Amino acid sequence: MKRTWTNVSAQGTEIQEMRDAGKTRQEIADALGLTKKQIKNWINRHNRKEEGSKVGAPPKVRERKAAVSLQEYKYENKRLKMENQLLRDFLHAAGRR
Repeated sequence: MKRTWTNVSAQGTEIQEMRDAGKTRQEIADALGLTKKQIKNWINRHNRKEEGSKVGAPPKVRERKAAVSLQEYKYENKRLKMENQLLRDFLHAAGRR
């Protein structure tokens, strides 16, 4: 099944007018030739944007995590090797291997 992309945001004013008129999501979707899920997702995004602008809070900005240095990787690798060796020794002493 080929996926298609539809710019639902371009029809935002029409969707909002229909919502204000009291139409259901399915009725809006049928009128605009979209799926109910597309309308639902647009309404949720729109409501989130409206809620954020009312409160005055800035929009969420996702930040990248700080890069882990090579030294930290080496330390973690060494620690895991030691842990594996301890577990092997324990299993050997317990007679399980």
